[in-house]
Order: sequence, then structure tokens, then C-alpha cells
Amino acid sequence: MKELKKIFFSILLVAGVLNCYAQRQMEFLNRGVYAIKQADGKVFVSWRLLGTESPDLAFNVYRTSGGSTVKLNKEPLVNGTNFIDGSADTSIANLYTVRSIINGKEAIADKGFTLKAHAVPYLSIPLQTPPGYTPNDVSVGDVDGDGEYEIILHQTGVGHDNSQGGFTDPPIFQCYKLDGTMLWQINLGKNIREGAHYTQFMVYDLDGDGKAEIAMKTADGTVDGKGNVIGDANKDWRYNQGNRQRDGRILDGPEYFTIFDGVTGAALATTDYIPSRGKLDAWGGKGGNGGNDNYGNRVDRFLACVAYLDGIHPSVIMCRGYYGRTVLAAWDWQNHTLTSRWVFDSKDAFNPFSGMGNHNLTVADVDADGKDEIVYGSMCVNDDGKGLYTTGLRHGDAVHVTDMDPSRPGMEVFGIHEIEDGTKGLGTAMFDAATGKLLWTGDMDKDVGRGMSADIDPRYPGYECWGGSEGLRSAKGEHIGVAPRSVNFRIWWDGDLLSELLDGTHIDKWDYANSKLDNLFDAKKFNCVSNNGSKSTPALSADILGDWREEVIFRTSDNKELRIFSTDIPTDYRLYTLMHNPQYRLSIAWQNVGYNQPPYVDYFLGDGMQMPPKPNITIIHPKN
Repeated sequence: MKELKKIFFSILLVAGVLNCYAQRQMEFLNRGVYAIKQADGKVFVSWRLLGTESPDLAFNVYRTSGGSTVKLNKEPLVNGTNFIDGSADTSIANLYTVRSIINGKEAIADKGFTLKAHAVPYLSIPLQTPPGYTPNDVSVGDVDGDGEYEIILHQTGVGHDNSQGGFTDPPIFQCYKLDGTMLWQINLGKNIREGAHYTQFMVYDLDGDGKAEIAMKTADGTVDGKGNVIGDANKDWRYNQGNRQRDGRILDGPEYFTIFDGVTGAALATTDYIPSRGKLDAWGGKGGNGGNDNYGNRVDRFLACVAYLDGIHPSVIMCRGYYGRTVLAAWDWQNHTLTSRWVFDSKDAFNPFSGMGNHNLTVADVDADGKDEIVYGSMCVNDDGKGLYTTGLRHGDAVHVTDMDPSRPGMEVFGIHEIEDGTKGLGTAMFDAATGKLLWTGDMDKDVGRGMSADIDPRYPGYECWGGSEGLRSAKGEHIGVAPRSVNFRIWWDGDLLSELLDGTHIDKWDYANSKLDNLFDAKKFNCVSNNGSKSTPALSADILGDWREEVIFRTSDNKELRIFSTDIPTDYRLYTLMHNPQYRLSIAWQNVGYNQPPYVDYFLGDGMQMPPKPNITIIHPKN
């Protein structure tokens, strides 16, 4: 009991400290009402609790069909933010709306969701896929300020990894509303190479006008959503001199950074990309997979993210390099002006912050000062652009940051590391997110390619971790049994507070008592496929509709649709929408970067959790 009181006091203390800081600008969201027909013919209705609302806010649910509207619940709903309608005639269209009750009075009804006859268990977005292209990574942002997310889709043609020569197709980006209306298309042109490590795109409301922008690296010949060309439309900077390693790469010519309007796709501002490529062989590294090259492999390793560096306004950070020299450039887009905030540069391979980057990154307020840091694999860059710490554990393919161990203050980082090319070191490690202090380690001198952290076993407090050959571990590093085969994404899907596991097109539940996976859902039954080859990732996994559980987006095998799947499992647990948790929202912005990884909140979300404090945010309503 004393320990519980200490934990509760710590939560109150953290909540009090957070309230002392300035509030972060956060996007306006509507109620996100979503309805889905269950297998037994009943209708599952789900909606958002916003981050600014009371956790005990009451709701009424209404159904409109055949010209009449009826209230479905007898008493105001205060448990969960979902409802099962067992009296609907699903042979006709049914419109569901949800009204909050404040001081005994109903608020204006939010836009609902129309469930049509013979409804399929997904929301379909028809695509205008260019011939020879495949729908790939997705991000979301409210580009028009109506409180509903739009889909920003990366369409990929022929692509190549950085380690490979060869010509690629131009990367193409499209914006869709949830009803399938395409708002614009951006073609980055032949001078931007296609591949997982080249084109990272950030979707976020950067200037606080209530509408999301898109930020990307561009080049000569990029065509914006209005048909305007950036730079010189006639330039072809692709190397083409019969060299197998170099041909198809862009090793010369200008590099740009562009902010695009979310509604039209028009280029709003373009400047020189920071950093420039400089000498091709100045980006070599150290340790496993360090090495060096002069044909454009290590120099063209790009990452990106969005972070609240001043604790109020979001900044976009464009990054280059992680095997050796590493540069992060922070930009602000305010008052129609693009300005450089700071540049972090490790400069050479001998700097302790060199060679510490991953194929991905994450953003979190690791030191609880109200401002974000960038966890760049095995190192952390402070909100002021200075190195906060480095663990020295070098490169890896996955890193996860959240409150994994609720018995200790702050957040933890679990990561995996490539120990190869005859090097020595730790293959797995958990460390303190604020200081980089190692908490426990494993897989010594082993090259670990996949790793995951999620609360999947309620018998052990906090998150479990796995990856490598040492099985499942508790948050304290204890060996607790065999690990799940699924080591790709975690997802909150069913009715409890444990995580489920998402891999390929299927979602599985870890049966901790029998150490096996039980399948809950598979989008393959609905003609869907995963992306990125052996990585087997979804187009996106995020809380974009309904209550706090997450949706997952897949493309169809014929590349003609995106399909959004949402849970139809009821729950009495009530949490504010994850998209109003700043760390989670920023996780969705960077999910498309490099080797995609799952998002996390900044509090412990798992079995036995305490109710999280309200996020310290201010909602930005769109400006006309």
C-alpha cells in the first residue's frame, strides 16, 4: 500500500509540474464517431474523448434512419466511449451521432458516421494509383481544419536501397479525404531517389493555423500540387556513366527543403537543405556496419521528425546520416516564414555522437522540462540542439520510448543493436531516457535485427521486451519465458489494457499462460497486404477514429484502395484520444520514417495503470 501511495504521489507531482509549463499547440479534432457492423448483426459505435475534456464526461448516442432519430441509451454513458446498438435495421442506412452532456445539457451533436446496408468491416478509400506504382506509407493530418484527418499517401514505383545502384521512379505523394476525394498530387521528380532511407515526409500543423502542412526534401524538377516546378525543370542530376554502384544516384546538384500547403499541395517556401551532402566519403562510421563509401550510400541516409522544441510550437527536424557523421537541422514555419532554429552536427566519425543513429528515431520529453528531445537511436539530442547523452551502443533497427517501468520515475528506452563486421557489444539494452544510464542489457556480441516492447503479460509489472535470442524479459530485465514470434508492431485493439501484436496483416493476442499467439484479426481475409517486403508493416497504425484503441490501414492487393480497420470489441476503459497525447501524436508524424516503428504515449498504458493526467495542450481552431 505504501508503494502504491508513492506511485500515486509521483503521478500527481509530475502532473503538477507539467501544468507549470506553457501549453503545447494541438490540433482540433471532432468527436470521430465511427460505427461498424459486428458479426452478430449488431452495430458497434465508438467515439473520442478529447484531451481537454473531463474523464467522467457523459454522452448520449443517437441513430437516424428512415427519417427519424432515436436516442439509444436509457441513461447517460459514463463508462468507456463506445456503445452496442442491438436494435438497428442494418438493411438500411443508419447515421450515428454522439452528444456530450455538460451541466445537464446536451452539446451540439458532432458529425456522425453513416452505416450503410451490408456494410463491410472497414472504411474504404478508393485510390488514383499511377500505373506501375504501389501505395506505401501513410501519414495523417487535418489539412482543411474540419476536425477530421486526411490521408497523405506515399506512392512508390521502382525503388532501391541506399546500398544498391540503379535508377528509380520519382516518389509521388497524394492527399485524400476519408470519402476518397483526392485533393492534390506532388511529384518529387527524377532528382529525388525512391527508397526507404531517402524520402521522409512530415505532416503536421507547423504554424498553428489549425491546418496541417507537409514538409519534405525536394530537388530540381519537383512538381507541387498546383503544377508549379521547384528549381530547374530541365536538370537531370542522376549519375549515368556505366558505374554499377553509382548509376541512378543523385550525387551532385542542389538539394532543397520545402513546406507544402496541406489543402492544395502548393509549395509555400523552399530553401537549401541542411546539411548539404559535402564530401561523399565524409559520412563514414565506426563499429558494426560503420565502414565508409564514396558512392552515395551513407551520405544519403535521411530521417525526420516533428518536436516541440520550445514547449509550445512544433518544429520540423530534417536529419542526415547515422552510421557516422550525423546532422539534425531544426526548422520553424511561422508567419509564412521558414527559419533555421539550430543545427546539431557531430562533424566526424571520432565524435562520441557519431555512428549512434538508427534506421528510425523517436521524439519524447525525456527530462520532463516541457520541451522535446530527439532520441536518435543510441544518443539523444536536447531541445536546444546540443547533445544530451550518448550510450555508445551504436546503430540499430528499432528503438522504443515510453514509461515501460512504472515503478521508477520517468521513461525508459529499449533498443536493439547490430553487432556485426567482427565488432563486439550489446545486442539489446534498456536505458534511462533522461540520462542514458544502462538499466539492463543482453545478447552480448550478437547482431539483433528486430526488437519490441509492450505490456503483454499482466503477471509482471510494466512492459515486456524481446528481440534477439534471450527470450522474453520483464521491465526489470528478468528472463520470464519464451518470446512471441511476432516482433514487429504493438497495437491497442481489444478490450483490456494489454497490447496486442501487429505483424503483416494480422493482429494476435499473447496467451501468456501457454506462451502462444492467438489470432484476433487478419486483414488478408479482406484482400489486404502489408508493405515494405520482409518488414511487413501497415500503411499506418494510429488512433485516427473512435475511442482510444488504434486503427490500422492496409492497401488492397490490386493497389486500388486503402482500407481502414477498427476494433469492434467493447471496453469500459476510458482514455482520452491518443492523438491528444503529444508524444503519441508526434509518433504518428515520424512513423513513416525509415524502418517503421509503432507509436507510444508518454505515460504507462498497460495493465494496472493509473488514470493519466490531462495533457498540457491548447486546442488550435482553424483560422479562416
